[in-house]
Amino acid sequence: MTIASEPANDHAPSGIGARILTFLKYGANSDPNDPKVWFFRHPLFVRVTHWTNVIVLTVMLMSGLQIFNAHSALYWGYQSDFDHPWISMTAQQNDDGSLKGVTKVGPWHFDTTGWLGASQVNGQWAVRGFPAWATIPGPQWLAMGRLWHFFFAWLFVANGVIFASLAVYSGHFRRDLKPKVKDFTGLPAEIAHHARLQFPKGEAAKSYNGIQRLTYFTVIFIIAPLIVLTGLTMSPTLDAAFPFLPWLFGGRQSARTIHFLCAFSFVLFFVVHIVMVILSGTWNNLRSMITGRYEIEEPGGRNV
Repeated sequence: MTIASEPANDHAPSGIGARILTFLKYGANSDPNDPKVWFFRHPLFVRVTHWTNVIVLTVMLMSGLQIFNAHSALYWGYQSDFDHPWISMTAQQNDDGSLKGVTKVGPWHFDTTGWLGASQVNGQWAVRGFPAWATIPGPQWLAMGRLWHFFFAWLFVANGVIFASLAVYSGHFRRDLKPKVKDFTGLPAEIAHHARLQFPKGEAAKSYNGIQRLTYFTVIFIIAPLIVLTGLTMSPTLDAAFPFLPWLFGGRQSARTIHFLCAFSFVLFFVVHIVMVILSGTWNNLRSMITGRYEIEEPGGRNV
């Protein structure tokens, strides 16, 4: 529902500062002279679960890296083949005694000194998978990292169940998240529009586009359940209670690798999501996820 409208500006903002403010507010392809219409875009439960996930997933990611650093290698199958890891982050000692970080992915090796394999902790070089600034709680506290990770994982599950239940009950899933046939057929055109920074306006801006529906559906209903199930598979206690879990993923080591890949799929999603928020109008998008009110360009400034 549109709740208010504004007339077009008589004069476009001038100067670099004004143009930057216009970009931050409305995005990369917005005309400040177009009339603006207020639209209520995000219901309360979407906003609350969204910001809850921001906190929960940040803690889970950083505590998960703490756990990963205890053994910075990934394998496929039921057992660890220490001589042939699929991914590993290690360090080699140079002739001068300094450390060189080496990241191995399959047959490829990369020098990742300072980032992966070898990085500084309190000014001293140390052998570690991920750097200290990326792990919590502290540079090396495995036991507490496990507790944090497990606690926030259950918050993630509870938040997801609440969101999914309310999304189905309210019609949000059917209306906004469920992929449609046209989302697949129109995907190349959508990608081309986004690549040219041409974002929806008017009526089209009042609903999620095809890229959003396909992405949100994949993240919420495929990657999120996978990350939970693979996390449970890594627990010896739960393996004993539910022996089908290791079989489902081809072994505990495969589950750990899939868990890692899902986690970094979330990271990739976050990066792209934040870039799109900035390019399509930072303040407008933030305001809509805080208050629910979203400002769109609609010719004539009609209330509908």
